[in-house]
Amino acid sequence: MPFPIARPRFQQAARRFFPYTLLSPVTTEPTAAPEIEVRRCASLEEFEECVRIQHATWGDDIAVPAAMFVVARHTGGQVIGAFAKDPAAERGASAMVGFTLALAGLRSGRPFLHSHMTAVLPDYQDRGVGRSLKLFQRQDALKRGIALVEWTFDPLDIKNAHFNIVRLGAVARRCLPNFYGITRSPLHAGLPTDRLVAEWWLDSERVKSVLSDNRLPAAGPVERITLPENIAEIRSSDPAAAARIQNEARAQFLRAFAKGYAATGLETRGAGAHYVLEPTAGIAGLRLGPRHEDS
Repeated sequence: MPFPIARPRFQQAARRFFPYTLLSPVTTEPTAAPEIEVRRCASLEEFEECVRIQHATWGDDIAVPAAMFVVARHTGGQVIGAFAKDPAAERGASAMVGFTLALAGLRSGRPFLHSHMTAVLPDYQDRGVGRSLKLFQRQDALKRGIALVEWTFDPLDIKNAHFNIVRLGAVARRCLPNFYGITRSPLHAGLPTDRLVAEWWLDSERVKSVLSDNRLPAAGPVERITLPENIAEIRSSDPAAAARIQNEARAQFLRAFAKGYAATGLETRGAGAHYVLEPTAGIAGLRLGPRHEDS
């Protein structure tokens, strides 16, 4: 459900879902700023803190209750928290500043995780906390023999898409039109909640190469889907124009995915942000099975 200095304009979009940093050091270990600890959560008090962080990050319109975190923990999912030491508190005290919630799933007889949401408090965004949560998620899943983590993301959210595809090495080959329905949340600007599905194949050579800052080149012909680099501004200032852009992008993704392509990159040139799509059968460092069709 996914998923919100001087930087390229595509990184200056309003903080919305999944406020990941794009500029933290690349590493295969789940590290953040020295004062941050990332670990699994287990208590009701910690789950209530996750709810508080949702409200602080996105407001009251988008939140899941503490009971969902309880269910996730007891059914094979993940509740992972990021904790910052509080220098003003008693020795050793810390406060939660971010979390990741994932639900357990089963497809074709194999377990996977659906990473439903990740949130980081505004004061701790752009400090590597979100990335460290995802890397801890990867490490924890691999220890449990889980090879795949999936999540949904808005293809119009360029910053988040860049993080998912370029920084983590996820790919997308499914588009889910209006997946969550049209909501009242200002985060969605009244638009249909179109989503791409990120597939993060945790132990693939592609992912290991990306996390080692050694991105593998495209192995074959590519296609591109282009969005305005300032799409976040357009969503705020001209909803009708944003809807037209969304409609065209949706049609292009659906056509490309139906032909067997997957989104594997995101480039910025001029005033555009360009999704790079490759034939699924030829993605370097990744061998994918049949595409799951959502009903």
